[in-house]
Amino acid sequence: MKNRKFWRFFLAALFWLGAWQLLAQRLDLPLLLPYPAAVARRLIELMATGDFWRTALGSLGRVFAAFLLGAAAGSLCAVLCVVSPSCSAILSPMMHVIRATPVASFIILLLLWLPGAGWVSLAAAMLMTAPIFWANLGRAIEETDPKLLELARAYAFGRWKTLRHVYLPGMRAALAAACESGVGLAWKAGVAAEVLTRPKIAIGRMVYETKLYLETTDLFAWTAVVVLLSLAVERLVRALARKGAGA
Repeated sequence: MKNRKFWRFFLAALFWLGAWQLLAQRLDLPLLLPYPAAVARRLIELMATGDFWRTALGSLGRVFAAFLLGAAAGSLCAVLCVVSPSCSAILSPMMHVIRATPVASFIILLLLWLPGAGWVSLAAAMLMTAPIFWANLGRAIEETDPKLLELARAYAFGRWKTLRHVYLPGMRAALAAACESGVGLAWKAGVAAEVLTRPKIAIGRMVYETKLYLETTDLFAWTAVVVLLSLAVERLVRALARKGAGA
């Protein structure tokens, strides 16, 4: 099954690389569409430099920090809204506003409110992550089997024991789903914020500068970095989340 998936992915990637190569040959304008081989060479050249890894790690660090903060904030809000109807009435409208507002609008507002571009990227990614955990965990808590809660009360479980033995087992699948969805949104929002705000050490800044100076091959190379890192991070978080859900 795994081999079949690999070959399916490999053939699909080969097809699109071939289409890219044919289109580049047809246009024959590297300024608009560079050849795949030229982009691959430039990517290898970039990866041989220390600046590349500092830039990549800078963006990854911000995204992971934002993801963890968003997960914590969303989980806390989910618990508060389930426990207290008053908190739900106060906080729920905010969640709907965050989910409905375009990322670009948040980035511009955060740029006015926060002291540095790095903080804007972190806050934007956090705001995109929090509602995912809020909705998934809130639903999981509300759908906890009442019979299990009644059994916990009958055996005089304390709050911590009830949380550990009743709520957490039912929340694992929801937490795994929130991790899978949330990390992708955090990465996209974080890089988008970097493109608009241009922190000193960030992939988004490199994407913006290569576009500004019409360095199309570099633009494609850095875009490839964004895609590859996004796939790697999502696969890592998905594997960890599924392992935790099955524990």
